[in-house]
Amino acid sequence: MKKIRNGIVMILLLCLLCGCSFATEKEEDRRDLAYTVVSEDELPTELKDLIETKKAEPFKMTYEDQGYLYIVQGFGQKPTGGFSIQLQELYETGNAIYFSALLIGPEEQNAPAASFPYIVVKTEYQEKTVVFNS
Repeated sequence: MKKIRNGIVMILLLCLLCGCSFATEKEEDRRDLAYTVVSEDELPTELKDLIETKKAEPFKMTYEDQGYLYIVQGFGQKPTGGFSIQLQELYETGNAIYFSALLIGPEEQNAPAASFPYIVVKTEYQEKTVVFNS
């Protein structure tokens, strides 16, 4: 019984140590990225078409074009308009790019016309995985 308890304590200790070292590495290596929020009329045609096919459901995707990385998050069909999207985080570490956006509901009830809120952020292309944080 003592061996099992010691084994469990060791596993928990290792999990805690790994978690702490990962968080420390992430914060030390973190660098904010320069970006532009891109309007629909400034999107590459192929990206605009991809968004059009996906916009009814929530989606997350990336797109590369002419040395730029486009990071896109769509929130699916909403029953009304008036939504806004706030970019919360866009930064890189040695291994990945981290992206987080928040959908903000309309302050007042609008006419019941469906909307498809999404955000497109453009940054310099890098050969890194994009991690979408919710």
